[in-house]
Amino acid sequence: MEDYETLLDRAIENLPDIETTDIRFVIPKPRIFIEGKATVLENFGNIADVLNRDPDHLMKFLTREMGTAGKIEGSRAIFQGKFPSSIIKTNIDNYVDEYVICSECNRPDTQLVKMDRVLMLKCSACGAHRPVKKRKAAQATPRDAIEEGGEYEVKIDAVGSKGDGIAKIAKFTIFVPRAIKGDVVKIRIKKISGNLAFAERA
Repeated sequence: MEDYETLLDRAIENLPDIETTDIRFVIPKPRIFIEGKATVLENFGNIADVLNRDPDHLMKFLTREMGTAGKIEGSRAIFQGKFPSSIIKTNIDNYVDEYVICSECNRPDTQLVKMDRVLMLKCSACGAHRPVKKRKAAQATPRDAIEEGGEYEVKIDAVGSKGDGIAKIAKFTIFVPRAIKGDVVKIRIKKISGNLAFAERA
């Protein structure tokens, strides 16, 4: 009968190749600029590379969450509309939480695989796997925080590139015309698109 060390050596030799990294995982800060009525994320390709994800998958997530249309041109992503970098960063962070980081060991050494038609996040570092949530179902809860036609009192936290005030309620970023940072104003929600809302002064 083989001794324990021989059996252990054989087990180690038969382990599958696992690619992991001890390099600190740092998501590149979005570099954006406004071009006409569009927002250009110029380091989109670099972000997708660091996340080790298909650029098309990342792009579909961002356009859905931001409630806009967009396209990939080379290493850049172009979104219809004007968006502050904070909005893009928040949605990239949300993507990382859902589609990149292992919920067991908190490492980014993962890959997306389909098992029985279910999209799974499989970790190469610890072997854990979990189903990826369906984003449409997850969207239902925050939408209840505000509703179209509803009136709310908000504090303006910042001013966007078009001069609109920006406020936050739950996960929603709300654009308010003719408002400056520090204002507390009463608003009426005109339109909700993804995590964005557009208001008028009530």
